[in-house]
Amino acid sequence: MRPMMLVLSLVLGILPLLGVGWIFASGMITLWPPAATVDGLFMSLILLTLSLCFLLNAYWEMRDQGMLSFLHKKEVAAPAKTPVAKAS
Repeated sequence: MRPMMLVLSLVLGILPLLGVGWIFASGMITLWPPAATVDGLFMSLILLTLSLCFLLNAYWEMRDQGMLSFLHKKEVAAPAKTPVAKAS
């Protein structure tokens, strides 16, 4: 069940990015000359937010399954030093 959730989150995270590409390709937002329609701006903002949510979920799933262990290397702690008693 968990691998299916990961695949679904990745697919639903990438699809909105294709929609943003379509917005640029259709001319609703142009880079030169800089111009954009209100529809293009809000639709791209909504699609990017959806993509962020699903990709963040995919990141959490991968982290929980241990796929990203190379990103979270923990430093080995030095052994604790025992205090030396003073001779009086």
